[in-house]
Amino acid sequence: MNAEPSPPSAPGPLIGRSALLADVYAELDRRPAIAVITGETGVGKSRFVHELLRRTTSSDAVTLVARCQEADTPFPFAPLVEALNRFRSGPLPADLPPVTGALHALLPDLADRLPPAPPPLGDPRAEHHRVLRALHAYTAALGEAVLVVEDVQWADASTCALLRTVVADPPPGLGLVLTARSRTAPHTDAEGSDGLPFPLRAPAHVTVVERHLAPLSAAETGALAAGLLGVQAVRDEFADRLHRETGGLPYVVEEVLRGWPDSAEYPTGAAGEPPLPASVRRVVVERLRGLPPAARQVVAAAAVLGEPAPVELLCSVAGLGEPETRRALAAALREGVLHDPFRDGGYAFPYDLARRAAYEAVAEPERPVLHLRAARALARHTSPFPLAGMAEHYRRAGRPAQAARCLEAAADRAAGDGDAGTAAAQYLGALRNGPSPVARDRVALKLARVALNARPGPQVPAALRQVLGRRSLGPGPSGEIRLLLGLLLRNQSGSGLEALEEIARAVPDLLVVSTGQAARALAITAIPSLKGWPVGEHRRLLAEAERLLPGVEEADLRSAVLANRATALALMGDPSAWEAVADLPDALTGEGAARVYANLAGAANSLGHPERARAFQARAWQEVRTNHAPYLEAFVETTDVVAAFTSGRWKGLLGRAERAEAQYQDVPDFHAEALLVCGLLRLHTKGQTDVARRLLERAVETTALDTGVVLTAAAAAVARVHLAAGRPSQAVQAVEGVLHHVRRTGAWVWATALVPPAVAALVRDGRPGEAHRLVAELAAGITARDAPAARAALLTCRALLTATDGPQSGHAPSDALYVSAADAWTRLERPYEAAYVTEARGLHLLASGGPGGRTVLHQAIAAYQDIDAVWDVLRCQRELREHGQTIVRRPGALGYGDHLSPRERAVARLASLGLSNREIAGELVLSHRTVEHHVARALRKLGISSRTEIGPQLGP
Repeated sequence: MNAEPSPPSAPGPLIGRSALLADVYAELDRRPAIAVITGETGVGKSRFVHELLRRTTSSDAVTLVARCQEADTPFPFAPLVEALNRFRSGPLPADLPPVTGALHALLPDLADRLPPAPPPLGDPRAEHHRVLRALHAYTAALGEAVLVVEDVQWADASTCALLRTVVADPPPGLGLVLTARSRTAPHTDAEGSDGLPFPLRAPAHVTVVERHLAPLSAAETGALAAGLLGVQAVRDEFADRLHRETGGLPYVVEEVLRGWPDSAEYPTGAAGEPPLPASVRRVVVERLRGLPPAARQVVAAAAVLGEPAPVELLCSVAGLGEPETRRALAAALREGVLHDPFRDGGYAFPYDLARRAAYEAVAEPERPVLHLRAARALARHTSPFPLAGMAEHYRRAGRPAQAARCLEAAADRAAGDGDAGTAAAQYLGALRNGPSPVARDRVALKLARVALNARPGPQVPAALRQVLGRRSLGPGPSGEIRLLLGLLLRNQSGSGLEALEEIARAVPDLLVVSTGQAARALAITAIPSLKGWPVGEHRRLLAEAERLLPGVEEADLRSAVLANRATALALMGDPSAWEAVADLPDALTGEGAARVYANLAGAANSLGHPERARAFQARAWQEVRTNHAPYLEAFVETTDVVAAFTSGRWKGLLGRAERAEAQYQDVPDFHAEALLVCGLLRLHTKGQTDVARRLLERAVETTALDTGVVLTAAAAAVARVHLAAGRPSQAVQAVEGVLHHVRRTGAWVWATALVPPAVAALVRDGRPGEAHRLVAELAAGITARDAPAARAALLTCRALLTATDGPQSGHAPSDALYVSAADAWTRLERPYEAAYVTEARGLHLLASGGPGGRTVLHQAIAAYQDIDAVWDVLRCQRELREHGQTIVRRPGALGYGDHLSPRERAVARLASLGLSNREIAGELVLSHRTVEHHVARALRKLGISSRTEIGPQLGP
């Protein structure tokens, strides 16, 4: 028999309370028993009791649930009367004691079922005492029963008197559950404490359990959110933010997530904050109404300050004296409006949404006054000054000039500490606050200087252009800002040629004021790229910079020019580049050193100098680890990822590349390099040709200038996919666009990855003349260049051209070319390219009838297996079968048992992506029947019956 009212809404999942629930349940079963559950509003006391009753009571047990309500003039015994009236439909206990007849006036709906009413006593106090005895006797007559009284802090005096009576003499079969609002663990030893409104003094034989419900942790908040949203889990960032906004209070979490969109993303409004639920606002406002005026002033001050604040700050902002502020704080703490989270005298709201609700309750005309007080109070009472916070208070107080000064000072502090990202954001904020023209130009120059290492968004170039458009700058600042804007566009915004033109426009202004700045700008424009100007133009610009170099007296500018000169020469494959590196000053450290050595590492890796590349990369990492510059960290990491792929260090590289792809999406060239490596590894190690091509296409679309990495490697990979599928004409088309860039710029030293598959495609497409002309272009383009990788590529191309030479008396000359090319790649620590040449050599021997072709192709398979190039292994095995050769596996390769073989895994992976058997056959160069067998075996080994189930079973 249940007299509990229906809950107002379906309860959410009970998170983080299982152990506590089991503990209270066990204690409450030892009757007579009293359980006291405390916690702040919204922590889930009612939900906890609901679950406790579900476990505690049987179908024939009596359950009474009474809820106390806050009221100015409460009716005596009101919650108990409501609970008993809800019970009127159930059977009353037999043989009710005569004293229960005194309940006729209190329970008129049950009058016909109670004993006769006793005669009046004529004394109100005696009548009240008899009613107490009657209610106690009625409760005892219920037998095995659970009585729940919620929100006891609002109980009227009569209800408190009855509860004291029941606690002092509980019926044998009674389980009494009391809930009360309290921010801390219960203290029920004295009346008026922050728990029950009366002392809990039970006889020794009574089981008493007192438990406090704390708010949920961030992880528990995330688990609750996942349950409410119907998803398996939410991201840690989502859970952390939701916890900050809600304080881990389940009621607030449920209200925030009510009507949430069908996603586990954190929606925000224009101000970047989540919506404030009306129900949460009402709860906070009701609390505020119960506070005295001084306490409301202190709460308003805390809402304006927004951070935990000591008494002296609250005094200044609220405009009260210290004694009055302390009394007001005590009232706010009692009502749970404020708390001291760290027990250090810093008072704040229990959760962010409560602060927002309290702030909205402050009258709009009062807010600017309070913010101005807050800014001035922070300047008086805190050290060091919280400049960013003061700026925000000045802004809201309608003092933009003072806000801009504070933000500029905050940015200067961050820049001095090496925090470029924070400094750039604060300089940008200062510009948005409308500073004076002089301050605006000064801040813009500071912003331009720091933004290069900050990975800022598109707002920074827009702000700098706006300042330049006002034409209030002198030639020196104008030229420097234009130079830095060009660098920003070049490095981070994906605007390649536009960036070079912006830097070129800076040179005339810079020449007026600083030879060093002009030389620096020219040296920067001298750095070549595939999407830039012809290499000859870059050489001319470098010569101009070198002409100005003797007149550069400033050490930092001279270092910058020398660093860019070394970078440009290295990227061009100029033999004098390494002398230029040796000329770099020892004083070059920090961010400048990290930048130049990362550039040199990338150039050395691309050109084929692995030892130099490692040395440069180690120096770049050394500098980055001592300087917090997000842009440079991204630069060095993506350079390292590309080098790891080039050198065949593929173990664990896909995960690293995918992390870089996710983190560096705001810097086009770094993002493009991460996408490139992801695509190449998806192709070679997973055989996911469609996925790989999509990633490679994104890399090509994303890259801004490209110093010979992305465009060539992506086109070469796509060409290999077409060649493996027997589509040579499409392979030719895949490389034509990038070959145009190479021919236009003359950057043949960067064509290492591109030309060999291009030659193979032209030969197989029946266009040998074009293949010979392309190889001749490569040979001419790398003449007098220090580019070992390009020379290895040239050897590879010449070996591939032997297929067009016609019948020969012997195979030694062509075979020797293949051997020389493979040896060259091995010396350069390029295992993939060495395996590729070995594969081509084996195929050439098989096609020409030369000896040892099968053995050579098996050597290629072994080399591919060493770097986990699964797709390439499968291609070689198919080629062996096409030439009538039996595949002999490596020892131990047979007998995968219930595990998928590499080929079965590759087929299953493509099937999970929705490819048909015929499409898989084309992608992996297998027969249609072979694919059918592999799919069937994969389904059996995975224990599934449908291709649609393969993906989750395969894992990453």
